[in-house]
Amino acid sequence: MKLIFELFYKNVWVIYPVFIVLTSCSTPDPPAPYGAVPTKEQTEWQKMEYYMFIHFGPNTFTDVEWGDGKEDPKVFNPTHLDCRQWAATAKAAGMKAIIITAKHHDGFCLWPSKYSTHTVRESAWKDGKGDVLKELSEACREYGLKFGVYLSPWDQNHPAYGTPEYNQIFSNTLDEVLSNYGEIFEQWFDGACGEGPNGKKQVYDWDLFHKTVYRNQPHAIIFSDVGPGCRWMGNERGVAGETNWSTMNIEGFEPGKNAPHTKILNEGEADGKSWLPAETDVSIRPGWFYSASTDDKVKSLAKLVDIYHTSAGRNSNLLLNVPPDRRGLIHPNDSTRLMELRRTLDESFSVNLAKDAKLTASNTRGQSSNYDVKNLINETFDSYWATDDNQLSASIEIIFGKEQTFNRLVLQEYIPLGQRVKSFSVDYWDGSAWQHVTRQTTIGYKRILCFPMITTQKIRVNIEESLACPVLNGIGVYKMVEIKG
Repeated sequence: MKLIFELFYKNVWVIYPVFIVLTSCSTPDPPAPYGAVPTKEQTEWQKMEYYMFIHFGPNTFTDVEWGDGKEDPKVFNPTHLDCRQWAATAKAAGMKAIIITAKHHDGFCLWPSKYSTHTVRESAWKDGKGDVLKELSEACREYGLKFGVYLSPWDQNHPAYGTPEYNQIFSNTLDEVLSNYGEIFEQWFDGACGEGPNGKKQVYDWDLFHKTVYRNQPHAIIFSDVGPGCRWMGNERGVAGETNWSTMNIEGFEPGKNAPHTKILNEGEADGKSWLPAETDVSIRPGWFYSASTDDKVKSLAKLVDIYHTSAGRNSNLLLNVPPDRRGLIHPNDSTRLMELRRTLDESFSVNLAKDAKLTASNTRGQSSNYDVKNLINETFDSYWATDDNQLSASIEIIFGKEQTFNRLVLQEYIPLGQRVKSFSVDYWDGSAWQHVTRQTTIGYKRILCFPMITTQKIRVNIEESLACPVLNGIGVYKMVEIKG
């Protein structure tokens, strides 16, 4: 009996320290969401990053940017329209979707609408039996692209525009489009509000329009100056703000003349109550619609790379307009430039030099491997590095096995928990001391920093100010290829 007791007593003291160790290593709770956060749909939308805008309609054939609704619908007559060519081009360019101007300000509908007499039904194309939206939506599905539509509430042709009845007519028009062509990932609205054929302007019922969209397409992102899904970023040059918050205050504002100030659209607001990420729309040509006079004015490769950096590289999605010509095809000059851009981006961002480097952080949440700095290079969206709640500043070092030469740094915040970083800086080691590279403000979903070539064995990212504990899920170091043309 005494022997049994002694064995039990000794084993308890062996087990007890192990129990202490196990109970002291519990995983800390994840960071709580901070401020406004994206919906699941907004997060998935942000991951798309880059997609195509298509401006196509009577303006393509009249060589104007804004038609007046008085054009003869028979002028719309593409000779070789091929939406599969559009979709194939977008896919090859690395784009994720196509948004088309289903109805521009002239009121012309690219489908045979029951609510208008200014449509493809009245055109010469296919003897009035065609439907561009049907062909394009099917082509997008074939090529694995998402499909979106632009419908302008301004209608310079419809006789009811400027009357109380028109808002319901426009709602019916939305119903028609959003219920007949499969899933719509984005409904694009602008705030243009000019006079109709009766000389009057319309007071838009935005609440009705939004309810119509969500009734038909509950997962769609609605674009406008004030969303509510995503926002215009204030210019058509392709330049989002260097400071770019995905949050903004929208109460009391509307698309168009009652929109927030351009600076706010461009930069967002750190204390914004709504999650409203930016979308950057810009055309590959000087105008939005095709014109033969601009065949030699397609933006250069260098310019498109700059636009990529100032849009997708500044916490914004890039919506690049590529207008089909009068045949109904994307012009070779445009498609060639798109392929050059794809090749340049692929070559520049295919090798992340940080993947084979050693990463260290000044603080790791609860010293837990769940939030280790190595999560920044594992390419898993939902794993991230985070600090303790009371740690609003921190630094990350990337230490290479040998000297590396690079000129791009990519940082990503884990946006499902909100946007947090307010300022950060970057240094590199010259062999004896840290040298300053740049100081910036926001990061957001993705931030691409451009700087002259650096050769070094290590680089440091300093989170200087964060509104809550920083939470990052991606870091990359790249060497941008030399751009010719």
